Amino acid sequence: MTAAPRSSLFKRMRGQKQLMLMSLPILLYVVLFAYYPIWGWTMAFQKWRPGTPFSQQEWVGFKHFKFLFKDDTFLLVLRNTIGMSLINLVLGFVTAIVFAILLNEIKNKLYKRSIQTISYLPHFLSMIIVTGIVANALSVDGGIVNVVLMKLGFIHEPIMWLSKPHYFWGIVGVSHVWKEVGWNAIIYLAAITSIDPSLYEAAEIDGANRYKKMLHITLPGIKSIVIILLIMNLGWVMDAGGFEMQYLLGNGVVVDWSQTIDIFVLKYGLQIGNYSLATAAGIFKTVVSITLIFAANTIAKRFGEDRLI
Repeated sequence: MTAAPRSSLFKRMRGQKQLMLMSLPILLYVVLFAYYPIWGWTMAFQKWRPGTPFSQQEWVGFKHFKFLFKDDTFLLVLRNTIGMSLINLVLGFVTAIVFAILLNEIKNKLYKRSIQTISYLPHFLSMIIVTGIVANALSVDGGIVNVVLMKLGFIHEPIMWLSKPHYFWGIVGVSHVWKEVGWNAIIYLAAITSIDPSLYEAAEIDGANRYKKMLHITLPGIKSIVIILLIMNLGWVMDAGGFEMQYLLGNGVVVDWSQTIDIFVLKYGLQIGNYSLATAAGIFKTVVSITLIFAANTIAKRFGEDRLI
């Protein structure tokens, strides 16, 4: 019973040896740059000192992990990370889905392609350029946001947007949507094109208008893609959309609202030199992300939906 499957496996491997050889460089790349560095996680359980041999490092167990959950600064950056991640997740998903559905309803192909091209161009801008544009748009001295709001009569004097802590999360969320909405909508547009056109024709014969067709055909037709992408994006909840935007837009006034776990790791790992504490924070982030992926996948399985794993 076991010999037959093994011989069949080796036979398939011999028959696909060209493909296996082609995939070998990718496998080596993943092992070298994704799995081998995990060895560095041992620093989180040591009082790691640069230049000291591994055998002479002092092992401290879970001391750094215990310190993290007692440290007010880490709890603050954890709150900021989760808050900004949820804002980015909700805004990113909703805007991308709505934008893709509305864009699909445009009948003029030239107009449709022009809007789609313009919408995903910001994705290719570097984060330093994006934050520079955001900072200029929110500037007190001639920033377009303040100018427009004053012209419309919503405000009577310019607002220092980047100096108001309670505005920071919203600024990051809106900036993230502006940069990525067009790019994120591409996969939903591709999923919409796979929907059987006869469904729209039958709905039109039954008297359904555009909004009913979007609600009862388009949305259910891309539900599986939405669920899979949601599961994948839950793995990045502890990422807060990266640390570049928060790091570049943040300042001393909003530091309690702008710092994320990645900035915490950068600060303690490179600037202060407490590599063990920074590694412990990174491990915590990774473990939570993996747990969220498996939890979301299990929930999707129980409800009979498509799943990632």
